[in-house]
Amino acid sequence: MKKPFHKIAAFLADTFWVVPGFMALLGVAGALALIEVDRRGWLVQAWAAAWLYDGGGTGARTLLGAVASSTIGVAGTVFSITIAALSLAAGQMGPRLLRNFTHDRGNQITLGAFLGTFAYALMVLRSVRTQDEGVFVPHLSLTVAIVLALACVATLVYFVGHMASRINVDTVIDLVGEEVRSAIRRLTTDVPPTSAPDASFWLGAEPVRDSRRGYLQHLDLDSLADWARTNDTAIELLVRPGDYVFPGAPIARMLPPREGADQAIRAATGLGGERSSAADLEFAIRQLVEVGVRALSKGINDPHTAISVLDRLGASLCDMACRELPGGVLKRDGRVVLVVPAVDYDGLVDAMFHMIRQDAAGSVAVLIRMVDVLAAVATCESRPHRVATLVRHMGLVLADAERSISNPSDLADLRRREARFRQVCEQR
Repeated sequence: MKKPFHKIAAFLADTFWVVPGFMALLGVAGALALIEVDRRGWLVQAWAAAWLYDGGGTGARTLLGAVASSTIGVAGTVFSITIAALSLAAGQMGPRLLRNFTHDRGNQITLGAFLGTFAYALMVLRSVRTQDEGVFVPHLSLTVAIVLALACVATLVYFVGHMASRINVDTVIDLVGEEVRSAIRRLTTDVPPTSAPDASFWLGAEPVRDSRRGYLQHLDLDSLADWARTNDTAIELLVRPGDYVFPGAPIARMLPPREGADQAIRAATGLGGERSSAADLEFAIRQLVEVGVRALSKGINDPHTAISVLDRLGASLCDMACRELPGGVLKRDGRVVLVVPAVDYDGLVDAMFHMIRQDAAGSVAVLIRMVDVLAAVATCESRPHRVATLVRHMGLVLADAERSISNPSDLADLRRREARFRQVCEQR
C-alpha cells in the first residue's frame, strides 16, 4: 500500500519546521567539516593570508559571538512581527489561509538561514583556542561565518519585501487561485468518466464500518481496486476526500462481503484533523470563496476583493471547459470493482457562487460582476449540462438582485447583462 509513504510525504511537505531544521543541521555539519579542514592545514598559507580571516583567538570569539547573538535575535524579532502581521491578515482573509504562509518556502528558508548561521557560529566558537589554551584559530571557518552573516543581511532584506507582498490581499487571492488551478490540472482528466452502476447493483451489499474519525485526506484508489479484484468483490466508498469520517458509521459497502475489507480500506485511506487540497478539489475552491465571503462581511465591506475572487473563480471554470471530472468508477478486467463518490460540475459551481451570492445581496457591483463572470464562462463552455448549470446560477443572481436592489437603473443594467448572457447560451 502507498498510503504510509504518501502520508509521510504530505506531513513533511506541510510541516513548517522541516526546512529550517534541515538547514540548522547543515550548519552544524558544515562547521564540523570546515573545522577539520582548518585542523589539517590543507590551505595554502599565502592565499589564506590574502583572503581569509587573519585575526587572533580573542577577536575570533568576539566575531562569532556577535554573529550568533545577532542572527538568533533578529530571527526572533522578525518572526514575532510576522506573526502579528499574519494575525491581522487572518481577520480579513480567514485563519485557514495562514497555512499558505507557513507552507511558503521563502519564509521557511529565511528562518533556516538564520538558524543555520546561528548553529554554525556556535559550533565554530567552541573550537577556537587562545594563547593560554593552545592556539587554534580556524581561519577558513571564520571567513565562512562572515560570509554567512552577510548572507543573512541579504536574506533579511528579501524577507521584508517578500512578506510585504504576501500579506497583500491581491497576492493572496492569486496564490490561492493558483492552488485551485493546480488542483484542477491534477484532479481532472481528458478521458470521459465511466458511468457508475445504478442503485440496484448494490442490493444486498454489506456495510463496512470504521472506528476512526477525521477528514479523509489520502485515498489510494489503485491498491483498493486491486484488493477488490483479487478478492472477487465490489466496494463502494461512502465518503470522498474532504468528507468527515464518523466513528462507527459505515465508510463503505461491499458486495459480496469478504473478510479483511476493513483492513484493506484502512490501509488505502489516510485521515487527518483538517481538510487538505491534495485530493479535494472543493477544498481549494472553498479557500478562495472564504476570502470573498469575508470581504463582503459588514466589518470589512470590501467589494473589490470579492470581485477579484469572482474573476479567479471564473478563470478556473474556463480552465475546466476542456477537462473531465473523474467519475469515481474503477474497473478491473472489465468489471466494476470500486466506486467512489465524485464531485460533479453542479457541486463545484455551487461551492463557487452560492455563498458569495448570498452575502452579496444588495451589493450591485458584486452581483453585476458575477453576471459578467458567468457570461464569460458560458463563452468557453460548450457542454449543454454545464451551460444549464450556469443558467441556473444566473437565475439565482437575478432573483436576489430583484429582491435586494432598489435602484431601477442598477437593476436595468443587471438585466441588460443577463440578456446578453442568455444570447450567448442560446448560441452554444
